[in-house]
Amino acid sequence: MVKIILLLCFILALYWLIPFILSAGFSIGVLKRKETSEKIAFTFDDGPNRIFTPQLLDLLKKYNIKATFFVLGSKAEKYPELIARMHEEGHLIGMHNYVHKSNWVMGPWTIRKQLGKTAAIIENITGERPIYYRPPWGLLNLFDFFLMKKYKMIHWSVMAEDWRSKGGSEKIKTRLIRDIKNGDVVLLHDCGETFGADQDAPANTIDALKDVFKELSSQGKSCVRIDEL
Repeated sequence: MVKIILLLCFILALYWLIPFILSAGFSIGVLKRKETSEKIAFTFDDGPNRIFTPQLLDLLKKYNIKATFFVLGSKAEKYPELIARMHEEGHLIGMHNYVHKSNWVMGPWTIRKQLGKTAAIIENITGERPIYYRPPWGLLNLFDFFLMKKYKMIHWSVMAEDWRSKGGSEKIKTRLIRDIKNGDVVLLHDCGETFGADQDAPANTIDALKDVFKELSSQGKSCVRIDEL
């Protein structure tokens, strides 16, 4: 029994722990920030959402900011008009799996299938096949490293816990203005329908960004897509 437990621990360490240390700890195989860049990349996960994504797109358009959206294939399938709008307005569309499920609890072939399905959905809408990928919660497993020839893995360097309503827009605004530096990849959300999130939380994010974008603009900072960072 002890040997079986030890073997299981070893397997889990290979599948979960080592990839976590390499990616989250040492940024191996993932982009967290671009040290040499003077620009900032805003990224939005978990959408599209029929209520909040249009509001966010309106705000980005107002400030002439291009962003990156890591969308769920199931939601892209449900709201193709929002994916089309993102593309038409010059934003970059990446993938966040077909459903919001951690790579730690899925087998490698399931993940490949989800990515292939999501990529096909986005390509059918936009005419472009996505190559940028952010796994839910940023969690990679051992086999995900073999996907790196096909996809570019993106993590983040700044986040504001905007999936929770607690603290409101002031919390988000304060953290972003305090923490954002040149070269940062900023993680935010335009949908609150995933596990652990509050459904109305994106309203706070959008409200906070009105002041954040004004502040960054006054500082002369440029906000771009991930592929332009």
